[in-house]
Amino acid sequence: MSALNSSNPYALLGLLVSAGLFGNPRAAQAAEEAPAPRPVGYAVDRHRDVAYRTGPGADRERHRLDVYTPSGKTDFPVVLFVHGGAWKWGDKALYAGIGESFAARGVGVVICNYRLSPKVQHPAHVEDVAAAFAWTAENIGKYGGNAEQLFVCGHSAGGHLVSLLATDPAHLKAVKHAPGEIKGVISISGVYKIYHNEKVFLEAFGRDEAACLRASPIAHVAGKHPPFLIAYADNDYDHLDAMAKDMDAALRKAANPCDLLVCKDRSHISIVINLVQLDDPLHKSIFDFVTRK
Repeated sequence: MSALNSSNPYALLGLLVSAGLFGNPRAAQAAEEAPAPRPVGYAVDRHRDVAYRTGPGADRERHRLDVYTPSGKTDFPVVLFVHGGAWKWGDKALYAGIGESFAARGVGVVICNYRLSPKVQHPAHVEDVAAAFAWTAENIGKYGGNAEQLFVCGHSAGGHLVSLLATDPAHLKAVKHAPGEIKGVISISGVYKIYHNEKVFLEAFGRDEAACLRASPIAHVAGKHPPFLIAYADNDYDHLDAMAKDMDAALRKAANPCDLLVCKDRSHISIVINLVQLDDPLHKSIFDFVTRK
């Protein structure tokens, strides 16, 4: 399982920045000064560094989110995007291009930060994502979005978090919401099983086998869940292809709607970098998944 982790935890960040597609990884103001390119369409309204958790214990950096919406449009579907980074690194500002590209096509995007390991361990990451979902459900109408058309999407560790959010109701119940409010789940190169004896998971989840099982989305698949779109790269990290197939099979066995997409000529990194391109097959699949009635 060691291939799930990058030998250099900042390699992903550097690659995303060098691609010139995901905005500026510095402060939100710097990102606004040099926004990522976007296709012609709707103008994009940006609301950055909005606090989704306040009060005692709130983190002034990690409990923040950015909102990208199509200017002048209302009643649009909304995607809450959760970044990857092995539960240890990553930042919402790196993915500005995703917000820009989908908002320009009429789909709202909310991109959240969450607390990172080793400062915190599971379930803190998913608790934060649940809080970001609750904020989005309760507030997106003020930005013109339709809270009844609310999707969740994540890459890598983010794919794990949105999948867990949708399959284990405990996390949304804690913030007075429910998985039934999720219109659909888009998991990109996600992790669906946490192994207690694999080093890549140690800092974020610990060594308790029962706790790691509870942290595994596939362990909660039973009965009715939101529809899933599961994607992975044909040149992805080891084991992620098998995990995706296993998760797809489990959902189908439970009679739950699921689409499985293998992205050709993509790696674990390029699968998310290319999401900003209109002609990217995964971008098209996500747009269709979100906009179909």
